[in-house]
Amino acid sequence: MSEYDVIVIGAGPVGENAADYAHQGGLSVALVEAERVGGECSYWACIPSKALLRTPMAVAAARRLPGVTAEFDPKAVFARRDYFTSRGDDSGQAEWVASAGITLVRGHGRLVGEKRVQVGEQTLTARRAVVLATGSSPVRPPIPGIDSVRTWGSREATSADAVPPRLGVLGGGVVGCEMAQAYARLGAQVTMLVRGRLLPAFEEVVAEKVEAGLRADGVDVRYAGLDAVAPGILLTVGAETIEVDELLLATGRRANTADLGLESVGLDGVEADDSGLVLGDWLYAVGDVAGRAPLTHQGKYEARIAGAAIVARAAGRSVDPAPWSEYAATADHVAVPQVVFTDPEVAHVGRTAGPGDREIVIDIAVAGSSLEADGYDGKAIMVVDPAREVIVGATFVGQDVAEMLHAATIAIVGEVPLGRLWHAVPAFPTISEVWLRLLEAYRAGRA
Repeated sequence: MSEYDVIVIGAGPVGENAADYAHQGGLSVALVEAERVGGECSYWACIPSKALLRTPMAVAAARRLPGVTAEFDPKAVFARRDYFTSRGDDSGQAEWVASAGITLVRGHGRLVGEKRVQVGEQTLTARRAVVLATGSSPVRPPIPGIDSVRTWGSREATSADAVPPRLGVLGGGVVGCEMAQAYARLGAQVTMLVRGRLLPAFEEVVAEKVEAGLRADGVDVRYAGLDAVAPGILLTVGAETIEVDELLLATGRRANTADLGLESVGLDGVEADDSGLVLGDWLYAVGDVAGRAPLTHQGKYEARIAGAAIVARAAGRSVDPAPWSEYAATADHVAVPQVVFTDPEVAHVGRTAGPGDREIVIDIAVAGSSLEADGYDGKAIMVVDPAREVIVGATFVGQDVAEMLHAATIAIVGEVPLGRLWHAVPAFPTISEVWLRLLEAYRAGRA
């Protein structure tokens, strides 16, 4: 079979969602994948990185309670990682695709004209839509000598089978911070080179808390650039030479648009509207390749939106991507949740404070947090639009704050008035009591 209603290029979590939603809407779907079904997140990103971080984090949390001693075996951490990534075997994911009624086509897919996709020697035709869900790849910085040595990208860092004695980390974003801490706790001597500051997309206090956590684990955080690299993995940093056994390049990612055949339909890039539509009524893009909110959960959200729009257009129904409709990924603009799984954790949604906003910053010093860990150290930040008295941003940094994030996401998406939120009573004694303290601080400043 070479003709389908919908062809999805890329079988990561985002592509799987787009394919599944289109098929549930009664359309025939082909899902094209050049590597592993399940994509980056399942084998080389979110899943293995959290698996590497989780055990050391749990042990560190246990040690913050009196009378507790705890240790862990790095080999067991790698084994647990391998369990969650199925050791790279995607047969289980492929079985799910088949059970969902979707046709899996192995190979590199590229556009060769309107609604036509070439995979190897085969040309597939879409009656309704083609969806691009090809993700992103790490950016390799143009540093003198970088090509003369072996380097790690995020894939190598999350799939390694042993801990290098000395690890260099270039970059202070999410991947750099998470992997620096993971390998420091697994036993590596870690040197981290950062231009600017850590986690620049977050508030300054977040960077300060995460830096303190990294340094407490022995990470040598240096605010300097990498000037050159020489064989033997010798790093030139100013007047100093640092020797490492592995070098992780955590210097950002770019959308996978090369060799997608965009030129065959008159495009030189990808820009999607809120329904995922890129061109005409047939070409869609979701996930990292769309360049909107490059996070797995947001990509899956965009895929659900695009799937609904494809099904509606196929049925002849009008698709009006009005904000917050089933055909608009409105949350991409106002309520993107993200967690950085360092210790302390960082949980953020919405925006940081801008002109006209009110920012409330308090310590997470409530009964719940004092029971959570001795000497609990954390911050909570609430950003409010005072004209509407609704929350537009929230950030938490501290132990175990990730699970608090969805409450903030709901408050922002629902535009819950602060007067109504006052009646959302937090259970005692939990870290969530900080919500009451934030509201009290806001009311005190308003009076």
